[in-house]
Amino acid sequence: MHGVVIKGGRSVSIQDYTIPVPGVGEVLLEMQASGLCGSDLRAIYRPEKPKSEGAEGYRGVIAGHEPCGKIVAIGPNVSAEWKVNDRVVVYHIHGCGSCRECRAGRFISCHSETGRQAYGWQRDGGHSDYILASAVDLVKLLEPLSYIDGSVIACGLGTAYAATLRAQISGLDTVLVTGMGPVGLGAALLAQKEGANVYGLEVDPARRQAAEELGICTLDGASPNIKETILELTSGYGPSVVIDCSGHPGARLMGLEVAREWARIVFVGEGGSVTFDVSPLVIHKSLTIYGSWVCSISQMEQLVENLVKWKLFPEKVVSHVFSVQEAEKAYTLFDSGKSGKVIIASEEEAKRWKESK
Repeated sequence: MHGVVIKGGRSVSIQDYTIPVPGVGEVLLEMQASGLCGSDLRAIYRPEKPKSEGAEGYRGVIAGHEPCGKIVAIGPNVSAEWKVNDRVVVYHIHGCGSCRECRAGRFISCHSETGRQAYGWQRDGGHSDYILASAVDLVKLLEPLSYIDGSVIACGLGTAYAATLRAQISGLDTVLVTGMGPVGLGAALLAQKEGANVYGLEVDPARRQAAEELGICTLDGASPNIKETILELTSGYGPSVVIDCSGHPGARLMGLEVAREWARIVFVGEGGSVTFDVSPLVIHKSLTIYGSWVCSISQMEQLVENLVKWKLFPEKVVSHVFSVQEAEKAYTLFDSGKSGKVIIASEEEAKRWKESK
């Protein structure tokens, strides 16, 4: 089989591997879709020498932490719940299973230095023809969701969903989402389904257009009058929820400035910083600021159920699909910022996606 390894310095390579055999508690998946994520760009693809230690340490494994596929073999001591041909999403962090965070299903926050392993970072990920996954990390992909839907759910949409849950969004809210990349698009679409009135904010014209085509009213973040525009659209009060998916200091600061009193602010976009005067912007406005990383595995299961109920198919945020052999082209495009979500997919799934466009 073939697998993609990220070399750093904006370089990837395609390598040959033997198809693995599932061990105790493991299943073998035939990969159908595996998304590219901004975290891969920031921490592995762009740096000349990616970190090798810690939660974001890259061990030179097969890349791709958004795997979705079909079970083709089952190892010993796997629950009878799982069958060959089951369609599954892989929750992309495997936890130790023993610490308090793991026992709550929050594998992303596992405290174990040796037991915590992220697919595509510390153990082989989804940019390949097959992947070994621990059965405890599987989430059933319900019909009629596609494999590409599942790949978007595996990290990006799961991250967006966690943010909307932290903000406790409802039909009473007006939500501003800053940054209309894949996670921002997902957060805006989910907030709409949760009943809120939603506005996006984006400086890139192509991304603004893509968001508008998905039914998200999206404002030009580069406009000199953007604060006045937001206040005008919200009857002078400002949004009750701001979700920053940009990681940009200016967007974060503006979100704090335009938010109404008692608003909830969720920081999702990775990297960057923000500096602000705490008293007038946070204390005197009684704002609540949350940091939100990734959903728990139980929240991911809930998200899958809700997407079916809402008839919301997240592959709509996907702009390009490539094969494993085209991984270099996929990463170059995604790194340019001139795309929506980019997916590496099987020939069959890529054909289905193209025919559905």
